[in-house]
Amino acid sequence: MSHDSYVMPDVQSIREAFAEASSFLDKSGCNEPQRSSQLLLEHVLGLSGAAYYMALADPFPPAARAAWEAGVTRRAAGEPVQYITGEQEFYGRAFEVTPDVLIPRPETELLVEAILKYGAELWPDGVVAEPGGAAREGGHAAGEAAQGDAAREGRHAAGEAAQGDAGGSARPLTAVDIGAGSGAISVTLAAEAPAWRVCAGDISPGALAVAGRNARRHGTAVELRLGDLLEPFAGMETDILVSNPPYIPGGDIAGLQREVRDHEPRTALDGGADGLDPYRRMMDQLRLLPAPPRLVGFELGQGQAEQVAGLLRAAGHWNEIVTIDDLAGIPRHVLGIAR
Repeated sequence: MSHDSYVMPDVQSIREAFAEASSFLDKSGCNEPQRSSQLLLEHVLGLSGAAYYMALADPFPPAARAAWEAGVTRRAAGEPVQYITGEQEFYGRAFEVTPDVLIPRPETELLVEAILKYGAELWPDGVVAEPGGAAREGGHAAGEAAQGDAAREGRHAAGEAAQGDAGGSARPLTAVDIGAGSGAISVTLAAEAPAWRVCAGDISPGALAVAGRNARRHGTAVELRLGDLLEPFAGMETDILVSNPPYIPGGDIAGLQREVRDHEPRTALDGGADGLDPYRRMMDQLRLLPAPPRLVGFELGQGQAEQVAGLLRAAGHWNEIVTIDDLAGIPRHVLGIAR
């Protein structure tokens, strides 16, 4: 396992640079050496997609050599390629990632897809009808203070429009993402369902800063709150609760791939002795909300689906429990739906 600095041999083309680095990373024990080489090359050369493939036969630009060698050296030492390039794609959008946040995983896209699907079924207009007008004002007071006027006006237009003169009222559907991380889930929900009011919380100020930059980058208004699980949302009307919490049993962390174990934030990984602490605590904290959310969606670790589904059943708020497999066929998400 060599962790020496990478020095690019005299290669003629970008394709040769790719092949050389892939082989070096493979010998260094990196997972996905070719994928890593391509992502690093695209980053260093400022190319992506078709432009990258078109450039493979071109001579390797000498000006890019130092950055290329530095990137390959960091990757060979086990640093995830996404922290080196500062980006990861999620649901078709590029997200900034730093060592303050977990790198978004492709399987989490399936959770977002399910929340969008069931959310549209339960609330076709993206609004929640309420018997009286007062509830809307009270429910939003705290959140309004944290939001700029322009964003708020645009945000609430859909809800206001759905209000009749008959005295009933409607407020925008409110979705809360616990453990915001990079904002992959909350920013995607806000972008895909612009009528919704989307909030996200995290215990890490560093993570919230990254999520805020990603929300602005994609033109979405996500209300961010600092705090532990549901605590920052106490008293807030919440229709959808979604979370990809830390779910790795503490004792398993030492055996993870070095990319994850040595580089991703420990607080985003460690789910306590059996990995289920965050789910139990969120179930317990539901009493902080005015009413249980009608739609709950959790991502979980391998072998945890039955226990998490059991927690949702025991709570008794949802008459439909759905389990979703990831692309490898592992039960990865559990949803509770109150129809």
